[in-house]
Amino acid sequence: MNKDLTNGKPQTVLWQFCLPLFGSIIFQQLYNIADSLVAGKFISENALAAVGNSYEITLIFIAFAFGCNIGCSVIVSMFFGAKRYREMKTAVSTSMITSGVICAVLMLIGGLFCGRLLQMIHTPDVLFADSALYLRIYIWGLPFVFFYNISNGIFSALGDSRTPFLFLAASSCSNIAMDIWFVAGFHMGVAGVAWATFLCQGVSCILALIFVLRRLGTVEAEGRAQLFSWDICGRFAKVAVPSILQQSFISIGNIVIQGVINGFGPGVMAGYSAAIKLNNLVITSFTTLANGVSNYTAQNLGAGKLPRIREGFRAALKMVWILSAPIAALYFGFSRGMLLFFLSEPSKDAMHSGVMLLRILAPFYFVISTKLVADGILRGSSMMKEFMAATFTDLILRVVLAIVLSRTALGYVGIWCAWPVGWSIAAVLSLRFYMNGPWKSESGTPAADTEA
Repeated sequence: MNKDLTNGKPQTVLWQFCLPLFGSIIFQQLYNIADSLVAGKFISENALAAVGNSYEITLIFIAFAFGCNIGCSVIVSMFFGAKRYREMKTAVSTSMITSGVICAVLMLIGGLFCGRLLQMIHTPDVLFADSALYLRIYIWGLPFVFFYNISNGIFSALGDSRTPFLFLAASSCSNIAMDIWFVAGFHMGVAGVAWATFLCQGVSCILALIFVLRRLGTVEAEGRAQLFSWDICGRFAKVAVPSILQQSFISIGNIVIQGVINGFGPGVMAGYSAAIKLNNLVITSFTTLANGVSNYTAQNLGAGKLPRIREGFRAALKMVWILSAPIAALYFGFSRGMLLFFLSEPSKDAMHSGVMLLRILAPFYFVISTKLVADGILRGSSMMKEFMAATFTDLILRVVLAIVLSRTALGYVGIWCAWPVGWSIAAVLSLRFYMNGPWKSESGTPAADTEA
């Protein structure tokens, strides 16, 4: 059901809209967690390291899909909030065409340079074959990743967070079952993990596309919508390209960090692979909640209701802090038990490195969640320069400090310490940019044409 986010108490509206998003991203992350869990439990520690090693490269592809999701979602939200439904439908078709072209280019590049990418991050010889196999199968499934993300962005723009949640819940549970079936039943090894994900993402994507197109058909618009608009494509790019660059450079930074970690051997790699999946579950969950804040911001900006954006920021901040408290306590206090979900017989290096990473990061989830909420408002209002500045500050600090501190007596623990520093400084920047936005006073005036 479509939902107008410009009316009602902001706190109630955001909780009702964002909680299904939170549940959705948990199930979305179960795709990757299931792969690592099954690889570590049913194959070997080296298989877990291989899947985790490839995962850092797949994040680059996900960055492009995520950027297209955000670009589509923000533009469609603005037109929906302004009740300009014909332009909204053009924005949908324009976003899909543009995203399809980007996906095709990435598949070509990925197919040609898969081995080179793995060599760039110093993949150990013992892991190379499995890493390459997993990565190639993932690349073949990129259209499913892209068009599912676009469909999800459209649902969110229309204020519907429940439908994507139901799709993901069913698909993720199926993925876990198929992972186990292909690996434990058919003994397909790492290939079984990859094919299970491929098939489940495919089904989820096709169903999402069918439902979102049917939903759009129920929205009445005056006149026939254009199939493609260069003007709307430009607006889409204004939001999508910075988001893609942000996520891509973060992924590149993670690849650099992965290369540094690889120098400490398969044990540390396996511990990092398990712990970073748990960490990414949290960060991606907060990012998805921030995407909900972006939709809320864009709809209210389109409707010219700037004071509601300030109220929404306070409500969203309260929401993510409430969610941060139990997660931080769980990761800090029960880190060993959490890692054992992935590692059946962990080496000393694997367990120690994973525990240290979780315990260093957990207390700072309050900081990073604050930054991501502020980023959601910046992105929803198309303040992309400010958004990029805070993001790149975080990235540069983490990469540089990871390289420098890894060469000290701290070793790989020094790499883990780089995260909180980058998060903290970037959070200060994001908050400062938010506080200087056009909603800072009651007299703030929105753009008359809701231009993205």
